[in-house]
Amino acid sequence: MDGWRSPLLGISAEEATALLAVSTGGPLERIALGDALAQARLKLLASLPAGGREHAHTAASRFHIDTQAWFRPPEPVPHLAVLVDAVRWDRRLRLTHAHRDGRTTARIVDPLGLVAKAGVWYVVVRSDRGIRAHRASRIAAAELLPDPFTRPADFDLADHWARWTADFEASLDQLPVTVRLTAEALAALPEVLGDTTSAARATPDPEPGWHRLVLHFDCVRAACRRLLGFGPDAEVLEPSQVREELAETARRTAARYQQPGGSLP
Repeated sequence: MDGWRSPLLGISAEEATALLAVSTGGPLERIALGDALAQARLKLLASLPAGGREHAHTAASRFHIDTQAWFRPPEPVPHLAVLVDAVRWDRRLRLTHAHRDGRTTARIVDPLGLVAKAGVWYVVVRSDRGIRAHRASRIAAAELLPDPFTRPADFDLADHWARWTADFEASLDQLPVTVRLTAEALAALPEVLGDTTSAARATPDPEPGWHRLVLHFDCVRAACRRLLGFGPDAEVLEPSQVREELAETARRTAARYQQPGGSLP
């Protein structure tokens, strides 16, 4: 009946529908809590009367939250189970990171939390260098230590993550690059750059069929490497150093594919 509440949970059918909808799929399915989440959904449904159970299940099945970014398969995180245990039970970790030059460094840390952002897992840790976030897939080894730790009483994972991501984003993409793009390149922004929002800021170019847009990159080399993915459907207008570097890279690329006679195939 309308307004009915379970005497056990004190939850209405409408509230149960909301909980079932947001708890379907997502990052928790990849960790030990995934089984617990499935069992919780079953218990939640079982707590409702027959009519409310069917309605809640049907309504919740019409919503699906996909947390994975476009064009990116889930990252393999071989040490995710160890990270989960350390975070749940407040146990110290010895984390080993492999560097591009072949070096490895190990550090003992206090794992304060795990965050899943657009299909990528990050572990937030405290060490003698302060509180930092590490991309979990880049951890070469994770050893669960017997030592417990006491987490800071004033630490809130969601608040810390919001501040950290704001600072991280502000530290990147400091180079504005003005480009003009064909309609095809504009539509390909999510595929080439993983950018689903910039296309809305594009303005018409004087030449029909083209659009102008300001994109942001870390540096000149990063801008060139990523803009090459558009081929002739994109042209850099400024700054001049990006335009010149992109043109030189395109010349070297064309020369690489020249046949022995000097002509392109």
